[in-house]
Amino acid sequence: MQISVTQAKGQLTELVRRAEAGEEVVLTRHGRATVRLTPVERRPTAAERRAVIAAVQAAAANKITDGPSAARSQDFLYDDDGLPA
Repeated sequence: MQISVTQAKGQLTELVRRAEAGEEVVLTRHGRATVRLTPVERRPTAAERRAVIAAVQAAAANKITDGPSAARSQDFLYDDDGLPA
């Protein structure tokens, strides 16, 4: 949609709504296109952010594997008599 700047002054709210909905709105001056109204990137809602965090946590939980036992982690530091190796 193309509209002159003069006409747009009275319809700005409606033009912004249309641009937010994805319609291309071009403002003209003396018949030449000068400005295009485009929506700013939509920010995710709190619920969408929580869903992403939950998905990442679930994926991480599936990757957890049992590692070596911490109780035996320092055995290599000592010999059979309990002295430093």
